[in-house]
Amino acid sequence: MIEINNVGKNYNMNVLTDVSLNIKKGEFVTFIGPSGCGKSTLLKICAGLVEPSVGEVSFDTDNKIGIVFQDHVLLPWRTVRQNVELPKELLGSDVDVMDTIKLVDLTEFADSYPFELSGGMKQRVAIARALVLHPNILMMDEPFGSIDELMRNKLNMDLLRICKRLNPTVLFVTHSISEAVLLSDRVVILSKRPGRVKDVIKIKLARPRSIDMKETQEFQRYVRCIRKEID
Repeated sequence: MIEINNVGKNYNMNVLTDVSLNIKKGEFVTFIGPSGCGKSTLLKICAGLVEPSVGEVSFDTDNKIGIVFQDHVLLPWRTVRQNVELPKELLGSDVDVMDTIKLVDLTEFADSYPFELSGGMKQRVAIARALVLHPNILMMDEPFGSIDELMRNKLNMDLLRICKRLNPTVLFVTHSISEAVLLSDRVVILSKRPGRVKDVIKIKLARPRSIDMKETQEFQRYVRCIRKEID
């Protein structure tokens, strides 16, 4: 479990205030809210990349965290295989990199360079790099925000497939309400800055999820409910 206890963050202004949340093992939780409400800051605090001004984030066990950022941040002089190998090289692990590359359907591109890949493929490399050390927590900061809708739908389904196989706890940031509903067990709605937890919506759609679910009345009810809370 991840426990977020009364977390606040102040830069030159108050970005987050009094954020408390418990996240269960294996749960997929999405942070959503108005621009500037502190979603990415909260994710980075949970990842240990940013110190909270007040409060704390605690874990019930030792954890390995994988992170996917908004930008793929691939090294252009390294192949797909070499980019995915980077965490292994830094930490001295002996994991099989090709197993993870296969998991994101990039086996035939293992020796390609980033300039040879589409935007969606680059993000899959970034996901593979985050997964290569078999983290039990995966944190994703708007990983599909710059990708067109068709590819975004495919990557959403790829992510659900990967999560079903590996069962990590996932913290996910997005501006897309439909993406949040499709992927999540719970959607955490943050208020406008300074961000605080305005509401938490439990998504009771059956799993496995599918893109076709977006057309159902139940799905659209969740979308309308979340949009109303954000507006």
